Amino acid sequence: MRAAALLAILLSAAAPPAAPPPASAAPPPASVAGYALTLDEAIRIALANQPQLRQARASVEAADARADQALAPMLPQLTGSFAYQRLTSNFSTRPGSFPGGITEGRAPSSWATTNYWSTGATLSQLVWDFGQAPGRWRAARASADAQRDTEVSTGLQVLLGVRTSFFTARATKDLVAVARETLANQEAHLRQIQGFVEVGVRPEIDLAQARTDRANAEVQLINAENGYATAKAQLNQAMGIEAPTDYDVSDDAFPAVEGEDLALDILLDEALGNRPDVAALASQVKAQEATLSSVRGAYWPTLGVSTGINDAGPQLSSMVWNWNATATLTWNLFQGGLTRAQANEAQANLSGLSAQVAALRQQVRLDVDKARLAVRAARAAIGAAAEALVNARERLRLAEGRYRTGAGSALELSDAQLALTSASAQRVKADYDLASARAQLLQALGRPLGAEAAPARP
Repeated sequence: MRAAALLAILLSAAAPPAAPPPASAAPPPASVAGYALTLDEAIRIALANQPQLRQARASVEAADARADQALAPMLPQLTGSFAYQRLTSNFSTRPGSFPGGITEGRAPSSWATTNYWSTGATLSQLVWDFGQAPGRWRAARASADAQRDTEVSTGLQVLLGVRTSFFTARATKDLVAVARETLANQEAHLRQIQGFVEVGVRPEIDLAQARTDRANAEVQLINAENGYATAKAQLNQAMGIEAPTDYDVSDDAFPAVEGEDLALDILLDEALGNRPDVAALASQVKAQEATLSSVRGAYWPTLGVSTGINDAGPQLSSMVWNWNATATLTWNLFQGGLTRAQANEAQANLSGLSAQVAALRQQVRLDVDKARLAVRAARAAIGAAAEALVNARERLRLAEGRYRTGAGSALELSDAQLALTSASAQRVKADYDLASARAQLLQALGRPLGAEAAPARP
């Protein structure tokens, strides 16, 4: 059971991060049994199917539409109207309407009705509002730019999920091979020990130990195969598809990231220049500055002009036209402190965004430093794990020889097999850790899609 527990721990350590939510899509060629899915193919499938990318694209289109909406008030506005009324023609006097006119008595009235038709068109244009409308438009455009950068950030996050899930699946596939090798060794040991017990060279307890080890190895293989199937299901989710998992992942190895050995300051400069979340936050700052400018414009008047023409009368054949032109200056002299409060809110939001910029710079530095250190540690761990694996194989060979000659015990043989299983699983984990660290480094650097070299075969 110790070997099974060890592999369970290593499998849990290699668990991938939360993958994007599933979406309905046509199964890719990877759903064909016996097909070996490569990392490049997994990325292409994700870029074509991942619903997070479609959602991000829709958000960009919505932001562009809001920018167009903000532009509309600055353009000429043309409205048309057509109305029909059926109304009475009773006349009523109003005091002051006719100086010295009729104010006594009651004018005749009736329920007789007549038609009244009217049609018209009005063209208006905002001339100047001290930057209110232009500020709102600039804010909307900057917000759209921020949303575009967020779309790029979503793409990088999807890539990280696919890469991590792919190499998790590959690691669990390698653990299946380790479990099969362990089971084959335990079956060979069982046959050997059974022969020794039958001729009376070894005690019955050795046979019981061998059978227990063989059963544990079988359970270990079952768990490893289940882990592989689960990892492929998570890979399907990361790719944004609903498809069977009756395929294999290829033995692609993650290539070295260009510049992974460079100093932190150099990598940090690249990350700050590339990271879309940094660019998105900078655009949000611009949007908030434009919003503040727009709000402050409300302290001043708004000037607009309009012109219109209308045609009206009781009969369509006898309508009379009129034309007008208007210039309007509107100034909200006092609104109970509304404009001042809105300006204070906009200024506070701008201060908050400035603090976010500083926090994000610190987070980028941490991301880059952690990723490059993880790459360095993982590369060193691979060498140590490889050496441990060689030594474990030699230890098992010596233990088998000692047991055949009677110098060793069944416990020594079992411990040697456990050490080999542990070393093999540790080597798998070291390979996974290096691939995961390099994927994290690409994410931390904000490298654009396709910036890394193609995956290499080991």
